[in-house]
Amino acid sequence: MKKTLLVFGFLITALFGAAQKYAVVDTRYILDKMPEYRNAQQQLDVMAATWQQQIDSMQTALDRLYREFDAEQVMLTVELKKRKEDQLFNKEKELRDLQRKRFGFEGDLFRKRQELVKPVQDKVYNAIQKLAASRGYDFVLDKSEGITIIFADPKLDKSEEVLKELGIR
Repeated sequence: MKKTLLVFGFLITALFGAAQKYAVVDTRYILDKMPEYRNAQQQLDVMAATWQQQIDSMQTALDRLYREFDAEQVMLTVELKKRKEDQLFNKEKELRDLQRKRFGFEGDLFRKRQELVKPVQDKVYNAIQKLAASRGYDFVLDKSEGITIIFADPKLDKSEEVLKELGIR
């Protein structure tokens, strides 16, 4: 039985070519060991904390204005009440806009992260590609945040063949 499995395994390997060579890396671990990444992360943390402090102080001031409005609204005329509500609305909109500008999608923090962290990530990616090419790896998998293929030998990509099979190419 063992001989049969061994022969079967040998035949499968011979029919389908040599086994693929692959490697696994942990980019989070690698980045955490790089001083330039830690420095960039510290800069981002300081920036984010400063911006969050600014937003928190604006929120505190807005909460105070709402409490004052609630306390005095029974004594206000309709026109004055409307004006105060508009002021509160504008202050709240200003706060939301600032939050979006600083922390929103493609906001200041996102752009600064791209500026500071992306070059370090690219450096790691290039080193992985160089290692894969020099050692003959067909695939390099990243285990840091779930398994992700970060390098695959282009000769293994059969996408064009699938498109031909589908009649698209």
